[in-house]
Amino acid sequence: MLSNPIEYLKGVGPQKGELLRKELSIHTFGDLIQYFPFRYVDKTKIDKISAISGYEDFVQIRGRIMHMEVVGENRGKRLVATFRDETGIIELVWFQGWQWMQKSLQQNVTYLVYGRVSTFNSNIQIAHPEMDLVTEETATGKQFLEPVYYTTEKLKARGLTAKAIGKLTQNLLQQLSPLEIRENIPLEILNQYRLMPRSMAFFKIHLPGNEEEAKQAQRRLKFEELFIAQIRICRLKIKRQKASQGYTFGAVGEHFTNFYNHHLPFELTGAQKRVLKEIRQDTMHGRQMNRLLQGDVGSGKTMVALLTALLAIDNGFQACLMAPTEILSQQHYKGLSELLADMPVKVALLTGSIKGKARKQILAGVKEGSIHLLVGTHALLEKEVDFQNLGMAIIDEQHRFGVAQRARLWEKNNIPPHVLVMTATPIPRTLAMTVYGDLDVSVIDEMPPGRKPITTVHRTEFQRPSVMDFIRGELKKGRQAYIVYPLIEDSEKMDYENLMKGYEEVKAFFPEPQYYISMVHGRQPQEMKETNMQRFVSGDTQIMVATTVIEVGVNVPNASVMVIESTERFGLSQLHQLRGRVGRGAEQSYCILMTGNKLSKDSKERINVMVQTNDGFIISEKDMELRGPGDIEGTRQSGVLDFKLADILADKPILDAARVSAEKLLDKDMDLVLPENQGLRDFLASQRSKSVWSKIS
Repeated sequence: MLSNPIEYLKGVGPQKGELLRKELSIHTFGDLIQYFPFRYVDKTKIDKISAISGYEDFVQIRGRIMHMEVVGENRGKRLVATFRDETGIIELVWFQGWQWMQKSLQQNVTYLVYGRVSTFNSNIQIAHPEMDLVTEETATGKQFLEPVYYTTEKLKARGLTAKAIGKLTQNLLQQLSPLEIRENIPLEILNQYRLMPRSMAFFKIHLPGNEEEAKQAQRRLKFEELFIAQIRICRLKIKRQKASQGYTFGAVGEHFTNFYNHHLPFELTGAQKRVLKEIRQDTMHGRQMNRLLQGDVGSGKTMVALLTALLAIDNGFQACLMAPTEILSQQHYKGLSELLADMPVKVALLTGSIKGKARKQILAGVKEGSIHLLVGTHALLEKEVDFQNLGMAIIDEQHRFGVAQRARLWEKNNIPPHVLVMTATPIPRTLAMTVYGDLDVSVIDEMPPGRKPITTVHRTEFQRPSVMDFIRGELKKGRQAYIVYPLIEDSEKMDYENLMKGYEEVKAFFPEPQYYISMVHGRQPQEMKETNMQRFVSGDTQIMVATTVIEVGVNVPNASVMVIESTERFGLSQLHQLRGRVGRGAEQSYCILMTGNKLSKDSKERINVMVQTNDGFIISEKDMELRGPGDIEGTRQSGVLDFKLADILADKPILDAARVSAEKLLDKDMDLVLPENQGLRDFLASQRSKSVWSKIS
């Protein structure tokens, strides 16, 4: 019955059904009972008029209309009714729609009246109350709290108000037998956490007798969402670990040792050593490594990547490093080639713009194994790139690559290569546990010695002239500066105009030939973009005016100033990513957050966080708090956080309990064959067609 199309429910029909599908994604009976109320109205008790003081918020009274009249002139006209119960009288008043109310209200019949109390001319009154004729069932008030559902303007126009949705849900619950809502959590876990049965939770969340019942129903259903999510993720991880064969890197050979002892440009931090140890452990056991490496911009992820690649080369394998843009690939190639200049390791670069003879030579070198480390963009994924023996695939800024693209790397050898995924977008621990639960997570949480923290300040439009003077001072010292403008898809045209206006302003402050400016934005052809970036990278231009295209990647150690325009329009993670473009050399660097003079509370909070800390993890936790987890990079496309009730921040204790229960259950019964896990197994099988879980990695 729960799989019946929604239009078959009494009171819906084809047209309303179509609207419910489009507006609220309610396709079936099952979707409707999982469309939960967001709050409740308490109409279970009846107040006495004599007890109303005027300080209450809402009241419900039962009585009769004694008298009605229209008072006031023109636009001030209103309908006033005198309403009485056995203890006293009160005024009810309607300013809008009063003609209709005057026709439809009857005197001397009993009504239940519900509304907000207000005072006018020291008289207590209720404006625009809800009026219901008393029935046998409601004579002493409703038996349940009244649920309130979100609805939309389109639905309201077709009569599907919050109340009407409640009515449909109630109809459906009356038809459903509890047996149709099958239990999916083993009894032992239900008892351990004192969770109500599933069928009861669905009834009680829509029609709770009191606040406590509503709370217990929500708790049960939140636990279910998080528990099912953890079961799926943990099963994926265990399956991958058991089933995924991987190449064994038995030795730490001479390339690694030679580089480590003689060519390391600086002493590794404790965090880098710890991560290398984890990678070493992963690659020794003949299972495929799938590790997510998180570390702030500049924390030394690339050095870990290089040493990991050398580990593969020492064991007779090739390695590749894939980055999301040409410029970033070129920078990785340049950096790695310099580091490996005195070593017998051949590094090559493959991007879309490398064509003809050069391309053929690279492809041949990769195939015969003379190229040990291949750096590139998605060009590495193409069919014609055929490795002799790929053992380690390193992916930089992983959220820029689609799942299917990453999976194509798996096919580049008979057994899938080990995978190291790197990101400078720190993912809060709660989120990593939920979204990347099937990856092992490593964190570099120390900065290399000698890096100076970036000084971040907030300035408003009034202070622009002094900001420009400050930039001028830095340029005189031979440094470079970024000036970044927002580019949001919805307001692209306006943003583009602002960027152009900004560019002209910057040109006025910094005239040629004394200063040269590069401009980069999304509307430029790729080649022009690359050229303009390259001019800045090589120091031909001192200022880069850009949209957020530069968020990932460009490494210009000489750039010491980052000005972010209209800061209030950026999210925290994005601001942190942008700030990471400076502070890459030994000089003191500055990030200047420019805003208008008026700021919302949220914007102020974001800017304060940026000014106070450079720690990406603190920033990502705060970002998740402010924006909600569904907006964090990469989680939306994976569809993992479509929780209807659970909030992985607010419900962290429930998430932790769900995680522990899931791990314990799977330790004992990985394939869910025990009779007590039958309900869970059936539930997962019924959901399988709907989910994309297996694609996350």
